Amino acid sequence: MDLNKFIKNNLLGLKVIPHSGRTELKEDNGKLKLYLKSAPEKGKANTELIKFFKKNHQLSVRIKSGESSREKVIEVMR
Repeated sequence: MDLNKFIKNNLLGLKVIPHSGRTELKEDNGKLKLYLKSAPEKGKANTELIKFFKKNHQLSVRIKSGESSREKVIEVMR
């Protein structure tokens, strides 16, 4: 999946679905959804999100907003 069409000003908005049994990024009605295996406790899902983008898309990211929310904005470090 080409993420460049979703990145605006080095920011990427997405919805995170933790504790889903799989780790997978999907496009749904023009928006990104990231399914994560980790539970949303003690930052486990956030850590998995960062590792996912590093491993699967070779992107260094940090959570800009939504650290404790399912709706997140992540900053792509270029």
